[in-house]
Order: sequence, then C-alpha cells, then structure tokens
Amino acid sequence: MDSEYTQRLEKIEAVLSQSLPENPDSSWLDRTFSELGSPVSPDLVRSLTRPDWDLVNRGGKRWRPLLMTLICESLDGGDGALPLTPLVEFCHNASLIHDDIEDNSDERRGQPAIHVRYGIDTAINGGCFLYFLPLVCINAWDASVERKNQVFTLWGEHIRRLHLGQAMDIYWHRDFSSLPSLEEYDLMCRLKTGCLARFAAVLGVIGAMVGSAGHLRKNEGILIKKLGGAAEKLGVGFQILDDVKNLTTGNPGKKRGDDVVEGKKSLPVLLYLHRQNDGGTLVGRCFSAARGGGTSAPEVEELIWELTVTGVLREAEQRGQGLINEARDLFSRVSEDFPVSEVTRRLLTGLIDLMGGERSRG
Repeated sequence: MDSEYTQRLEKIEAVLSQSLPENPDSSWLDRTFSELGSPVSPDLVRSLTRPDWDLVNRGGKRWRPLLMTLICESLDGGDGALPLTPLVEFCHNASLIHDDIEDNSDERRGQPAIHVRYGIDTAINGGCFLYFLPLVCINAWDASVERKNQVFTLWGEHIRRLHLGQAMDIYWHRDFSSLPSLEEYDLMCRLKTGCLARFAAVLGVIGAMVGSAGHLRKNEGILIKKLGGAAEKLGVGFQILDDVKNLTTGNPGKKRGDDVVEGKKSLPVLLYLHRQNDGGTLVGRCFSAARGGGTSAPEVEELIWELTVTGVLREAEQRGQGLINEARDLFSRVSEDFPVSEVTRRLLTGLIDLMGGERSRG
C-alpha cells in the first residue's frame, strides 16, 4: 500500500489503541467509567474489553476512518477528525460481533468469531460496550459543547439507522417467503452499511470545521449533504461487491458461500428471484441444504453456478461498481467547487479504486 496511506493508518491505529488498550490501566478506567468507588481487578476489566480488543486487533480494512480523515484533510482540516476515529471503527466492529451471532457464523477475519471464542453472553455484552465506548472520545475531544452535542446527536441517529437496517436483513432471511423489492433492498443497504460510511464523511467535515477550515463554515451544510451522500453510495457499492465476492472468490477470513448457509438475500439472489418465475424453489432447497450441511453442501455450489450462468452475479457486480463510480464522481464535483488539497484528492480517488470501483476501460 502507498506509504501515504500507511502513515495515516498508523495514526488511526494509535487512536484505536489508546481508546481500547490491550491491558487497560487505572487512567483508562477513570476516563471510561468515571469514579467507580471500589477497585476492579484487571481480570474482570479484561473480561469486558479483551473480546473487543481481539476483534479490533485482527485488523480490518479501516476504510471508513481513512475516508473520514482524508475528507477532513482535503478540506484543510488537518487531523481535526482523527480523535473521532473510534466512533466509526468501533461501531463497525460492534456490528460485526452481533452480526456473527445473529447469522451463526463461525469465523471472522480468519479466526473464530468472537461468540465462538468467548461465549455468546460475553460477545453480546462486549458488542454493546463497543457501541458506547467511543462516546468517551467525544468527551475528550477538544471542541465546543455545541460541536460535541452535534456529534452525540449524529451518533445516535446513525446507530439507530444501522439497527433498523439489520432488522430488515434479519427479517428477510428468517422468513424465506418474504421477497423484498429491489428498492427495499437498497434502503436496507443504505441503513446497514451506507450509514456508517455517511457518518464517517460527516465527521470528516465536522472535524475540518473544528480544525483549521473555519473559512468553509458557511458551506458546512452543503458539504455534509454532498460528501455524506457520496460516502453512502460508496458504502452500498462496497457491500454489494463484498456480497458478490462471497459467492465467487470468497471473502478474506470467511468461507466461500457463507451467505448461502446464512440464507442471505443478497443482491444476486434477489435479482435471480425477481427474474426467475420458479427461482424460489431452487433457492429454498439450496438454502435449506446449506443450513444443515454448511459450505461443504453441494447445493452451495449448485446455487452459485445458477447465479453465475443466469448473469445475475455479473449484474450485481456492475451495480456495485457503478455506485462506487458515482461516489467518485460526486467527490470529484465537490473538489471542483471547493479548494481541495491535490494530495488528498489523489488519495481519496485511490481509496475508492482500492475498494473495487475502477472504471472499466474501452
């Protein structure tokens, strides 16, 4: 990866490590829980933090906080958004912990899922804690009370939207007879995946306003709307490509066809069900067999083959790439309307390309 990305990622990791250390000390306890009144043993504290630290420490793409910091830099805000990194990255990881429990997944990032390694009770509690832990960074943020309240409000709004999106996803894969429209699927993706990408972009703008970009304050609302919308498209496009990858090459740290085992109505499956009059019979049979036999069930490959030969996998991939290209165009238009650093403009475009949305040539 480009050293310019690496430098920024190192700063992001430093903030995450400070907010969620491997071995929390007394100062971290005071920041996080205020005065407890009685001592708590390190082992008890680690029973709460270790599962979360484990998942976060496994890595991840970190594209959301990277997007946030690049947007802030591009608006001449320097590292103004960097202290808010946990708000997007910890909430994302919290959703993964709960998602794996809900989907009964056994792997995450190439290792046992958190509920498999630590138990369901510990994983649920740890996932919830990881949603609320980043609020500590707002308290410590060097910004006005008005700005802190603005970010608190935005955090609540986006986390509620994320959970509505997850509820839609659960409802559809729990009830096979339900067939969401493509418009409903798009809304689910915007809520479940796009909202944290939007949140990252909005925090990037706000961080810039608090930083050294006060001259753009009169345009804050416009920037939030345009960059937030672009980031949302980026998040949805990334989710679609990720779902396609699950049914083709397989996702890193997960098994090819996991989504079939989970009965996930991803975009390729929905396109197939809407286009094939009798498609529900095949999909239902394959989902049922996969639920009992896992990814080794032959019906997993049978369904993947059907999705391939009917062209819906390719169509979904084109839809995902199209959304990411739209996001690139929106980012470019903003950079034409406002003074944007050439370095960060190049890095933003590069980040989008790394996420799989390179324009087709010819």
